[in-house]
Amino acid sequence: MSPRAKALLIDITRCIGCGACSAACKTANDLPHEVEPQLTADTWTVVLERGGERWVRDLCRHCLQPSCVSVCPVGALVKREDGAVVYNKDICLGCRYCMIGCPFRIPKFEWHSAAPRIRKCILCAPRLEKGLPTACAEACPTEATVFGDRDTLVAIARARLDADPERYHPQVYGLTEAGGTSVLFLSPLPFEELDFDTTVASFPLPDLTWRLLLHVPNVVMLGAGFLGASYWLYRRREQVALEEEGETSGSAPRTGGDHD
Repeated sequence: MSPRAKALLIDITRCIGCGACSAACKTANDLPHEVEPQLTADTWTVVLERGGERWVRDLCRHCLQPSCVSVCPVGALVKREDGAVVYNKDICLGCRYCMIGCPFRIPKFEWHSAAPRIRKCILCAPRLEKGLPTACAEACPTEATVFGDRDTLVAIARARLDADPERYHPQVYGLTEAGGTSVLFLSPLPFEELDFDTTVASFPLPDLTWRLLLHVPNVVMLGAGFLGASYWLYRRREQVALEEEGETSGSAPRTGGDHD
């Protein structure tokens, strides 16, 4: 892990469910519409009520060794040295392997778009380049979300656990899950009681990916890539034909694909 890697520490005991983080994310990333009740292509972080006035944020975990990056056949997803996992729409095939490979079920697809993209939290990468914190951390009124170097945040999390063991469940979620993530959580309750997936492996999932790929013939991998690209091109041609038909008839073009 790069010493430049940034991260977020989310302390559930301090979250009041105000939603300032979600609103700030919308503004910073120029995302449309109101904040939705779940992650979508247009809502990259949400605050979910878990009962007993407990609130939990959901967003991309920015894994240290992301499985979404490892399964992308064209390198459209990249883990940057500053910690952010970002996406390049210009080279994406639309195969959506990243959606299947993510253990936290984060990436979303723009089903409603004629030129669909994978969408998710990017850890405010443009802000990081300017030396700024993420918008969600800057907006949080209670410091339930804190931005900083990952090593520093790990030390802060452990110090809180040691200083107030009655307040916290003795675990930093994200420290080892999927080999470690750049979004860490502290909780007053066992994480499974707040609907966190506690079955996620503690080793980097790309390790498993590459072990499996060693047993897959190259021709199969090439065929899978070709089929994925062919399917995307077929859907794009279909969409263009519908748009041209709509323009000819004077009616509004119909969008293709399913919806979230």
